[in-house]
Amino acid sequence: MTKTSHYEYVESFAGLPVFDFTPETESEGLPAPAQVAWRVRLDDFIEEFEPFQELFSRFLETVDTTSVGALIIGNWGATHEVPADRPLALLTDAAERFPALKALFFGEWLQQETEISWIEQGDVTPLFTSFPGLETVVIRGGSGLSLALITSSVLHELRLETGGLPGEVVRALGASDLPALQTLELWLGVDEYGGSTGLADLDPLLRGERFPALRHLGLQNADFQDGIAAAVASAPVVAQLESLSLSMGVLTDEGAEALLSGQPLSHLKRLDLHHHYLSEEMVGRIRAALPGVDVDLSERQRDEWRYVAVAE
Repeated sequence: MTKTSHYEYVESFAGLPVFDFTPETESEGLPAPAQVAWRVRLDDFIEEFEPFQELFSRFLETVDTTSVGALIIGNWGATHEVPADRPLALLTDAAERFPALKALFFGEWLQQETEISWIEQGDVTPLFTSFPGLETVVIRGGSGLSLALITSSVLHELRLETGGLPGEVVRALGASDLPALQTLELWLGVDEYGGSTGLADLDPLLRGERFPALRHLGLQNADFQDGIAAAVASAPVVAQLESLSLSMGVLTDEGAEALLSGQPLSHLKRLDLHHHYLSEEMVGRIRAALPGVDVDLSERQRDEWRYVAVAE
């Protein structure tokens, strides 16, 4: 499973160490194209798009991209000036140059570079249609994010990191044909930053019929985390999972009580509930109820002001 944080750059991606291709990168001594995940990004705050365009062109000229299997697209110019459709078009227009591409992280911006809700995404469907061999996809930023129905027999990991995930994106996923999908993580966020997803939108995911291979489900970073927990407590998909994440959101004793009162979770290898609002008593009850499960109950928050881990 690809682990990411919007506070620090990933050091490995799709099982490969990351190599930065920045404006300062020298052409001599570059690693073999297939042995690293290539990160293409500007290394400074630049308002215009042209410097990234030039950098990407130099990347295509310098690296044998026919062997590149993993690619990370980061800082492409100030997000308030350069919407993501411009780097997306650069990438998809060069799709024939990347026949081996299997893993893509689109939008690796750090919090100190831009707030996650300031990343102006758009229709990301062309990423899936232009690169049908993608097995791992991570997309960061939910502002303006849209997605049509997608079909892939090889996509096994999808992660959408947002401070607000539009409900239409979740509905499109629920209706997509992704029989090989093993890992799905959604940072749902809050309404203030475009998070219009509701429980009804999650229902196709929770039924499990569309994703027979799913083994990890993350429904995270939600201000209605208690409602999600209650829905998960009776969701058919849980029986096929090996790990479940309801982390980063406003999970209280009410949601945890629903989990404990619902279907058994003892078959899980891991249950991630970090960043929560549970009482010490409830923390103890969960640990006692699931002695054989690796339960993450870290980052217990103070109850005075409840918030999701990632919003703005």
